[in-house]
Amino acid sequence: MNDKNNLIYRFKVELRDFEPTIWRRIQVPGDYTFWELHVGITDAIGWADYHLHQFMINDSKSNEEVSIRIPMEDGLDWNIELRDGYEEKISDYFPEANSECDYEYDFGDSWKHLVTLEELEPRQKDRIYPRLLGGEGTCPPEDVGGVNGYREFLETIEDPEHENHDKYLRWAGWDFDPNAFNPQQVKFRDPEKTYQQYYG
Repeated sequence: MNDKNNLIYRFKVELRDFEPTIWRRIQVPGDYTFWELHVGITDAIGWADYHLHQFMINDSKSNEEVSIRIPMEDGLDWNIELRDGYEEKISDYFPEANSECDYEYDFGDSWKHLVTLEELEPRQKDRIYPRLLGGEGTCPPEDVGGVNGYREFLETIEDPEHENHDKYLRWAGWDFDPNAFNPQQVKFRDPEKTYQQYYG
């Protein structure tokens, strides 16, 4: 077994192009696939995980950028090498601390995240992984229109005089705080059961 599979990978995941930064820090096992990392990221951020996703990362062997995701007949012209996220191991692409990649969730809204491997740590037998270590900021509502749509949404709900104020608040469940983050609400799903639910 690869020694890295006995390690724990600590990642920081930050939503790009938005301030204040929405971020999460998680630990995952070194034998994780990119599919398992995807499930961990969506659970930590708070995405509902009913949109497509991809990791854009450099392959050190070919020195070319590749897209790692679940292959599907989506009708999109990718013009880049695609690799199966259910098969590819994160340890083959994150060789050392400070390795990075881009993670995109929902190709319509195009939520882009920077994923940074901060540290490789020894696995501790008394701990269950993945683990959430911290974070800031509320996950934006699904299908709000990406970063620009989210900015418009926030401006609208902060302005009681806006014609769409009540409409947007009702859509978001009335109680939406963009700065709130409750770690106790993060629940990690079983990646294999989730895969079978979606693709089995």
